[in-house]
Amino acid sequence: MANVAPHIFREYDIRGLAEEELTPATVELIGRALGTRLVRKGVKTATVGGDVRLSTERIRRNLIDGLTATGLDVIDIGKATTPLFYWSLYHFEAGGGVMITGSHNPKEFNGLKLADGKATLFGEQIQEILQTIVDDHFVTSEEPGTVTTVDISDAYIAMLLSKLKLKRPLKVVADAGNGTAALMIEEFLQGLGCEVIPLFCEPDGTFPNHHPDPTKRENLQDLIAAVLREGADVGIGFDGDSDRIGVVDDRGRVIFGDTLMALYWREILPDHPGTPCIVEVKSSQALVEEIERMGGQVIFYKSGHSPIKAKMREVDALFTGEVSGHMFFADEFYGFDDAFYAAGRLLRLLAREERKLSEILDTIPSYPSTAETRIDCPDAIKFDVIDAIREGALKDHEAITVDGVRILYGDGWGLVRASNTQPVIVARCEGQDEEALKRIEKDMKERILAAGVADFDWEY
Repeated sequence: MANVAPHIFREYDIRGLAEEELTPATVELIGRALGTRLVRKGVKTATVGGDVRLSTERIRRNLIDGLTATGLDVIDIGKATTPLFYWSLYHFEAGGGVMITGSHNPKEFNGLKLADGKATLFGEQIQEILQTIVDDHFVTSEEPGTVTTVDISDAYIAMLLSKLKLKRPLKVVADAGNGTAALMIEEFLQGLGCEVIPLFCEPDGTFPNHHPDPTKRENLQDLIAAVLREGADVGIGFDGDSDRIGVVDDRGRVIFGDTLMALYWREILPDHPGTPCIVEVKSSQALVEEIERMGGQVIFYKSGHSPIKAKMREVDALFTGEVSGHMFFADEFYGFDDAFYAAGRLLRLLAREERKLSEILDTIPSYPSTAETRIDCPDAIKFDVIDAIREGALKDHEAITVDGVRILYGDGWGLVRASNTQPVIVARCEGQDEEALKRIEKDMKERILAAGVADFDWEY
């Protein structure tokens, strides 16, 4: 067996340094292991797509070599957004596949999102891929599978446009961050009838303008400036593989995922009273209150696109999302996270209104909070750190423990959880007012530092 680094097999995907860890031998073994899993289930065809990172084309070749060695036929959809890859599984009725993407990670990283059927692997399923490699327990076909290259981007855009119509044209600034959204976001928004002001809509895996992560304010400064300069109705940013959305309103305010979810639920819940509403543990209490006000059934759940999609299928949920900008629509869509479709749903509800987006957002309760604060913590100890904080917190407070610990203070909450993708723990606090927030911040920081984590400052 080649020298495969076990730590790249993470909770939701496989991710590591492209040249040092995702070596040609390692990637080919991953392809053989997934191919083995699929072939043993009777799968004949898998799809493969990749983002615009400089390492992606090499990784694609290695991966396809591994998949076809097991006898799988591969449909290569070329450069693609992650949602386009997800849709390819439906379009071709494929039994699985792989999206090659480093998402929002630094440019020297890359990764693999593995699909079995229509669902992406996570948790123990990804460890099973590693175990297949460790055991050297592969299916090998006497005749390798075939490779067919097909561009389905036009069909994908046509599918989106068939599901979304706007009542009036809107002026939209679109920031692709030189990621995969640059491949077709202008075509999509113009197809909706929007006037589009493009920002960084040239695919470039070096990401020369800013990092493609719309959850961080520093990456949204050009978008904010363009919205204000152009008098746009809205600004929309995309992460590197276009499964996450970031939004700036007409006043230049950054709108995070939990506030967007409240907007989307206002459209969905009136037609589906009492439906299960999955709420990610990082979400504002304002989202909880809005769902309860509209008669939804709140279910707190863990972060992560794969476990959330699995939970949606379990409880037959119509919609949910993450603070980070993943949005999952199953009421009129496929249930996977697609930032283009999420953008279209936002534009559709805005086009139905005479009010500006900022005026609509002003009707949603807002509480002072920190941003998601990422605190360095080695992978080897981060879950032990969370366990220690949880144990102490439960002696003093009620808490939600489905993912880390969300401590309930009565007039606010504080969350700390281990990231499943990076060597960090993630914390966030919210209070009913500034005084409550400062008190909660202080208590949370004391608990985190007492668990042995280095000093940090809260992000806003």
